[in-house]
Amino acid sequence: MKKKLIAGNWKMNGGLAANEALLTALRDGLGQPACDVAVAVPAPYLAQVQALAAGTSIAVAAQDVSQHESGAFTGEVSATMLREFGVRYALVGHSERRQYHGETDDVVAAKAQRALAAGVAPIVCVGETLAEREAGETETVVKRQLAAVIHLNGHCISEIVVAYEPVWAIGTGRTATPEQAQLVHAVLRAQLAAASEKADRIPLLYGGSMNAANAAQLLAQPDIDGGLVGGASLKAADFLQIIAAAA
Repeated sequence: MKKKLIAGNWKMNGGLAANEALLTALRDGLGQPACDVAVAVPAPYLAQVQALAAGTSIAVAAQDVSQHESGAFTGEVSATMLREFGVRYALVGHSERRQYHGETDDVVAAKAQRALAAGVAPIVCVGETLAEREAGETETVVKRQLAAVIHLNGHCISEIVVAYEPVWAIGTGRTATPEQAQLVHAVLRAQLAAASEKADRIPLLYGGSMNAANAAQLLAQPDIDGGLVGGASLKAADFLQIIAAAA
């Protein structure tokens, strides 16, 4: 049985002193967790967090990765560079990247491909907007988003992580009910099973205002293998409580 994965996404938050305080509190309170744990931090802090997490069970994740291997792409960070800093995971296709930076399904698939080639596991984010949900398009949207990644990375698709993040539940305080989340996770599980004989290895995370109060119910669902945690990951006590719920 695979371990659950709890990944914290700091988004554009942090600072040298705040990061040290947060990692110290996590390190002191973590012990030997029954699940895998990661923190996705802003690129300037990757080296600091790698050093602070050394010797612990906390893996380092990047919040983005370039679709290019190298070259004249000012401001971009390649998967190979991330790997040199011990980065184990990279978020690709987060709804904020899709919304604010115009990332298409094809771009997300290319980013996943670059990450996989460098030995970094992409956490592929999929999810629908409120308008799409109300129009009954949730399944169509998430399957289309995931299909692009499967098409380009079919031979090694079992090495990815998938995070379902309903856009209407990110940073809004609204959360999909455990039953709503499970329905979409089951759809994604079936899609992955059709694409790979090793689909049971792929963790499916829920990301959409998971917090200390609702984590246990969400994580109890049969197809939810962990969480992609936003704001609650910036509070050590809350993040540790979510990790404990994944035991």
